[in-house]
Amino acid sequence: MQRKNFTEVAKFVFLGFSRFYKHQITLFVVFLIMYTLTVAGNAIIVTIIHFDRHLHTPMYFFLSMLASSERVYTLVIIPQMLSSLVAETQPISLAGCTTQLFFFVTLAINNYFLLTVMVYDRYVAICNPPRYMVIMSTRVCVQLVCGAFSIGLAMVTVQVTSIFTVVGHFFCDILPAMKLSCINTTVNEIINFVVSLFVILVPMGLVFISYVLIISTILKIASTEGWKKTFVTCASHLTVVIVHYGCASIAYLKPKSENSTEQDLLLSVTYTIIAPLLNPVVYSLRNKEVKDALCRGMGRNIS
Repeated sequence: MQRKNFTEVAKFVFLGFSRFYKHQITLFVVFLIMYTLTVAGNAIIVTIIHFDRHLHTPMYFFLSMLASSERVYTLVIIPQMLSSLVAETQPISLAGCTTQLFFFVTLAINNYFLLTVMVYDRYVAICNPPRYMVIMSTRVCVQLVCGAFSIGLAMVTVQVTSIFTVVGHFFCDILPAMKLSCINTTVNEIINFVVSLFVILVPMGLVFISYVLIISTILKIASTEGWKKTFVTCASHLTVVIVHYGCASIAYLKPKSENSTEQDLLLSVTYTIIAPLLNPVVYSLRNKEVKDALCRGMGRNIS
């Protein structure tokens, strides 16, 4: 009878940016500034949308949900990463790693589908304006947000239960965790790839179809001012979509043979630190309605 060797893992150790030990203080300062701007920016967006009645529309409701999700998303990962940059290597328990992975994947998938919902909202607003408020009622908006979160929960349940010492990463991600296994992970890799295909390609397909219909409608707009306003609104969202889906596609759909630790770290920094920062930058600095609401809010506070 063949005996199998089972090793119980109690803790994980993040290697993180240890190979860049000469630049760890610089990285700490840069990432801390970016993290602070991300949290503050998203918090400002949520606050402005909540208190300014001019922004009580479906579009800004979805934006506030995305901003809230991005804040928690970064909170799950970045503080521990910052701690590891200035302190000695700190292990994380198996339960802690599983919890971090659970929230990271849930919120990441939730963000992808929220971005898809936001495209659908713009599609209805541009292609069917007379029925916009009827189609995008409060009940429908809440259902779409709950649906995005539910998909995240369903997908993370499949992935986390198909996975699980040293992790060559700065947080508990799916692929680095799978590399630690001492058994054949072919089935786990197939499950992860299928889930990643669904989570990335389905939203991308819906976004592509929506934008094709939106662009065809924009081209029919006679007014140059109306065309420009519509295009600017869509361009802001498209910028965020490309960064989120682009990084996720490269990270999770690339061939296994092309994996490299340095490349994985760079991609992870992009979709865990840079992408969440884009949300307040793109939707605030380039959005006239949000800037006007911020000015109104500051004016009330000053007076």
